[in-house]
Amino acid sequence: QVQLVESGGGLVQAGGSLRLSCAASGRTFSINGMGWFRQAPGKEREFVAAISRSGRTTDYADSVKGRFLISRDNAKNTVYLQMNSLKPEDTAVYYCAADLSVVLRTRGYEYDYWGQGTQVTVSS
Repeated sequence: QVQLVESGGGLVQAGGSLRLSCAASGRTFSINGMGWFRQAPGKEREFVAAISRSGRTTDYADSVKGRFLISRDNAKNTVYLQMNSLKPEDTAVYYCAADLSVVLRTRGYEYDYWGQGTQVTVSS
């Protein structure tokens, strides 16, 4: 089993920045891809970003490209999401997910483990 715990959410003004962290524990050696997803009130969960085990391959949703940066520190079993130039439409609960597959994936149902989520609220 793998446990994921997100942190770093909060309230920020439009144009501001936040950095989310996701700490993994348990059978972390089995984790390959890591991803961030978000779900706004009344909307479906959507893909935000993903990163391969090595960190050399990343993928982003078009809505966050150029503003968000995903990274990971395997020594610390932690993945990060640096969010810059935040907009009110970025308001959502952000979830970290872990994938046992070596293929970098963007669909939530393909991920194996999930964190509890952290709230990000961007005020206008």
